Amino acid sequence: MTAKDYLSKEEIKELLQKSNAKAVLELADTWFWIIASFAFVAVWTHPISIVIALFVLGGKQLACSIIMHDTSHHAQFKSKRSNEVLGNVFGGYPIFLDVERYRPYHLSHHSYTGQDNDPDIGLTTGYPAGKLSFFRKVSRDLFGITGVKAAFGLIIIHAELIKFTLGGGKPEWVTKEDRRGFYHVLSFFKHMVGPILVNTAMWLVLYLLGFGWLYLLWIGAYLTTYQFCLRIRSIAEHSVVPDRFDNQVNTRTTYANFVEKMLFAPHHVNYHSEHHLLMTVPSYNLPKMHKLLKERGFYEKGLLKLNYIEIIKLAA
Repeated sequence: MTAKDYLSKEEIKELLQKSNAKAVLELADTWFWIIASFAFVAVWTHPISIVIALFVLGGKQLACSIIMHDTSHHAQFKSKRSNEVLGNVFGGYPIFLDVERYRPYHLSHHSYTGQDNDPDIGLTTGYPAGKLSFFRKVSRDLFGITGVKAAFGLIIIHAELIKFTLGGGKPEWVTKEDRRGFYHVLSFFKHMVGPILVNTAMWLVLYLLGFGWLYLLWIGAYLTTYQFCLRIRSIAEHSVVPDRFDNQVNTRTTYANFVEKMLFAPHHVNYHSEHHLLMTVPSYNLPKMHKLLKERGFYEKGLLKLNYIEIIKLAA
């Protein structure tokens, strides 16, 4: 099953059209909410405002990962250079990743979606988990246990002690012959230059405004709410499917309200069946593509959920 089974050549060509203006608006939306979250706590420093900001920032860190994801497909801006530079500065680097290393890893996910060699298979298996098990998983996310493990994993990935992976599966260790001497130390700093510069710039701006301590919210969200948002997003896309080897029913689209978009579905990533059908369609064109597919009967078989409450019920 391919996009050509449901869309004409002219429609596909139109859907693939990129707009720099729309791409900039996508970036601006995410960073507006990041700035607003810091400002909210600066103006009203209270446990309630801090909790709210942590959830918003966790959702926007997921949005940063989606910016990195979309630009890794060269699917936002017209030029490859703009996708890579802006995708790193406003997407990958703030969450300690980069487009260049993410791209080959993610393209492998598209090549082997749902199969045993899908690098993301570890994110989506194990569901339904049962209510108690699901509660434990989410609790580990929100209390930072998952985040600490993820941060440690990222350190050894950047040090090239294990091969690049974000899928949560069994790590593939680099052979000792490939990491002699200070190779792993140099590798870590090579891969962390961009993230360190961008995160230092974020802290410096806050510091110069008299609120340097607010940067702790960014780290706190990364260790807690971001992991929670990432889990729900991953479940929605590929978990609890009828046949993980069938490309029409191993990926799911989920409608999202305002809060769900803030937390789990930034930049139209919830239209995930559409993305897997044509992975270089810009995010801002996915709703239009969804409408066409639905009219043509794609979802008579394809997976579609009305909200993320239904996803959580599936997972639990």
